[in-house]
Amino acid sequence: MSFMNQVTSNLRLMLQRPPRQQYAALCYRMKKKQGQLEVLLATSRDTGRWVIPKGWPMADKKAHQVAEREAFEEVGVKGKVEKEPLGYYTYRKTLDNGLKIPVLVQVHALEVGECLKSFPEKGTRTLEWVSCEEAANRVNEPELKILLLEFAGRMQPRIPPLPVQAAS
Repeated sequence: MSFMNQVTSNLRLMLQRPPRQQYAALCYRMKKKQGQLEVLLATSRDTGRWVIPKGWPMADKKAHQVAEREAFEEVGVKGKVEKEPLGYYTYRKTLDNGLKIPVLVQVHALEVGECLKSFPEKGTRTLEWVSCEEAANRVNEPELKILLLEFAGRMQPRIPPLPVQAAS
């Protein structure tokens, strides 16, 4: 590697910042009649792509509390949020000045207990309840696709073992 290439490479590494942190809620429910798992997706306000509610850290709030708050503000749901993260995914956020920054999103599962008629961002997004498989098809972020499919597997009801037959 030439001296200039090495200097350029080292400078690029020095200027790279660690990813910024956001917290998200994977809002879900079980359809009562079919016992089918559904997750809530929303369109982003700027690009219209399918996302889950997420936001930046808030003073005096823990990660799961931020996720819970974003779920209320962005998609109008309340419920029981898990304190432990479900997983993580990364994406590149475009700031108002056009700069793209890496963001690490910590995702918390939120079992929806109530869908509100009125919430802060009502009317600014399209909301849709879909299967985890459909959600994975709609979102852009590869790691979020995997997280959705793994969540579906985790939430599948356990199949009871077959009874052991006595030897004759």
